[in-house]
Amino acid sequence: MATEQPMDILGEINGFVTRIHALDPHAPAQTELTVRVDGHEARLMLSEPVAQALRMALQDYHDPRDQGRCDHCGGPRLDENFQCRDCGSLNGVFGQMLAERVFGYTEPEPEPLPPLGEGAGRHSRHDS
Repeated sequence: MATEQPMDILGEINGFVTRIHALDPHAPAQTELTVRVDGHEARLMLSEPVAQALRMALQDYHDPRDQGRCDHCGGPRLDENFQCRDCGSLNGVFGQMLAERVFGYTEPEPEPLPPLGEGAGRHSRHDS
């Protein structure tokens, strides 16, 4: 199975280049991209639209495992519970809520508001 992976990567890159190039087939190929994976090599000629699309695809990619940076140490390794794998801190409002639940924190009941008196406000009803 390990021998299929390099061909899959090279095939995907080649497929990407082919799909994008088909949208502007008369654009001249100006850049050569050589990709070598485990001894397998592909040389691709990229037109400017293809090179731009490849740059944008790489810049816009977001790894689903990336949960952001730690509020405390700045590390990039937050887990799915927003706990930093580097310093152990819980992050953000969601992390604070999880920490409060884990440690049994309960918010005190708010004090009841006093009853409204006569003429309590401009929106109160007056039955005359």
